[in-house]
Amino acid sequence: MEMKIALGPLLYYWQRDVVLGFYDAMAAAPIDIVYLGETVCSRRHELRLADWLELAARLRRAGKEVVLSTQVLLESGAEVGTMHKICANGDFLVEANDMGAVHNLAGKVPFVAGPHLNIYNLATLQWMAGLGASRWVMPLEMRQTDLAAMQAGRAQSLQTEVFAYGRMPLAFSARCFTARHCNLPKDDCRFSCLSHPDGLMMKTRESEEFLVLNGTQTQSARVYNLIDAIDSLRQLGVDVVRLSPQANHTAEVVARFRDAIQGVLAPREAAAALQPVMPAASCNGYWHGRPGLDLVELPLAA
Repeated sequence: MEMKIALGPLLYYWQRDVVLGFYDAMAAAPIDIVYLGETVCSRRHELRLADWLELAARLRRAGKEVVLSTQVLLESGAEVGTMHKICANGDFLVEANDMGAVHNLAGKVPFVAGPHLNIYNLATLQWMAGLGASRWVMPLEMRQTDLAAMQAGRAQSLQTEVFAYGRMPLAFSARCFTARHCNLPKDDCRFSCLSHPDGLMMKTRESEEFLVLNGTQTQSARVYNLIDAIDSLRQLGVDVVRLSPQANHTAEVVARFRDAIQGVLAPREAAAALQPVMPAASCNGYWHGRPGLDLVELPLAA
């Protein structure tokens, strides 16, 4: 069976019309699975839960499998209440991004175990499958050799998804770094994230790109990119590759990954074709057991 492409949840804060237009375009893109919902900050309210559900129904009618993602870091009763509503939606599969969501879903309905649950060993993976996980998303820092060990022992009914493209969401905080950059308190942030559709770049004193600030989330400055590892992912039995939305050229990114999966482009050709539409340089260090910002390139003979 051909490896599927998933579009991960939107990590940035965009205007409502921009979000709706983006997903209208994605409905026509060669994507199999779409994750929807606010995973970063509940103050981002251009779309409410009812809007995400309406959008989910539209994408399902377009032939996409739709998954609702829960927020990663919950800090208030209102956020917990929204998580409960998502878990109880009764219609769409849910990606659980914290153990509270897992508790709400366990033994009731199948769910996706999100990357922020930090499933790093086979015992945890088997436990999560026993709770009802039908798919799990590999942690961002896991190397391919460790994934191979996980794949060797996973249940046949459990699908594996790998984050394969996008700025990596590395950490979440109770503080809002974008608001702090603007000398604003978190509770009066004036929705500063709207001014940074691909996050706010942070550089070192030597002007080297270091991290990207995205509200309460910290991301990698470089773009994690496993397009040249498609053959390795296939050999490991990975079922789904996840691509993270970006402000521009997401459709082109999807098309290049589809080309790589179908063998239309060789790995190095696919990687080269992707470079012009990326917001920053590639990295893939974690996959190779190296520092995350490293780029390990395929040999010329590949």
